[in-house]
Amino acid sequence: MSKTERVYTIERLIRQRGCVSFRQLLEELEVSPATLKRDLEYLRSRLGAPIVYDAADNGYRFDGSVVRGQQHELPGLWFNEAELYSLLMAHQLLSGVDEEGLLARHLQPLLDRIHQMLGSRDRGSADLVQRVKIVTAARRAVAPRFFATVSQALMQRRRLAIRYLTRSRGELSDREVSPQRLVHYRGTWYLDAWCHRAEGLRRFALDALAAAERLESPARELPVAELQAALDRGYGIFGSGERRLARLRFDPDAARWVQGEQWHAEQQGHWCDDGSYELTLPFTDERELAMDVMRHAGHVRVLEPQSLAATVRKALQRALALDDGAR
Repeated sequence: MSKTERVYTIERLIRQRGCVSFRQLLEELEVSPATLKRDLEYLRSRLGAPIVYDAADNGYRFDGSVVRGQQHELPGLWFNEAELYSLLMAHQLLSGVDEEGLLARHLQPLLDRIHQMLGSRDRGSADLVQRVKIVTAARRAVAPRFFATVSQALMQRRRLAIRYLTRSRGELSDREVSPQRLVHYRGTWYLDAWCHRAEGLRRFALDALAAAERLESPARELPVAELQAALDRGYGIFGSGERRLARLRFDPDAARWVQGEQWHAEQQGHWCDDGSYELTLPFTDERELAMDVMRHAGHVRVLEPQSLAATVRKALQRALALDDGAR
């Protein structure tokens, strides 16, 4: 029987019988007296169980003065030490995309419980969160009140009334939407939702919300497969539209890096005889793909389509013109 099973059994026996002797616990758990003492101390000090020894009944029970006002419950999910450290790591990774504290206040009770179960004297748990660093750039902040409203509507399957800024046109519009999923991508959050005004799936940047209100009317629910087919077909955050293929060739200097990168889940790549690397991937909107191509300016050539090559060429020419104008 593992330690997790033993402490759960001790708690269950005391709750069912009211008072359990040391010998009865030994017989049930089939452990040594020293192990049982350590388990009882673990329940008291690390899990906050109000276990006391009753000399009159010669057994262990819950302190009635503590339990009477607030029911004591052990955590419903159990993890071993390695799993707890993994949860700490996951929490720290998540905090890297949550600098605004959108999720932290909801996750803090879990973090406190993990530290409690590992023990206050365990320096490893406190040290771990200092030894994982997430570096992000170009973050677009989302107002916590909007994130809370959107996420609640998503979880409760309710519609939202939003006021949204379409940046390309500089226009505000009022919409009623049925939230389908939240997407975190490159430093900000997006909402995939059915827009009842447009009668179609749309992706909304949460940092472009000017207002958001949860409605009581139930949301229209769509299968995940339909979301993926409509919004995940392209490149990056631009998922809808006509699907096309881009073919890029990276010179040997860039190839050693690019061949290990995943630009798209459906990409295809191969080495060329001259040491260059050719990458083929789908896209629906040129804007984001063009920006990523320009990260390798001077080391990549757009082979197909010509429209993408023209977009990259014009962007580089504008950059040169701006630089020349600043001299």
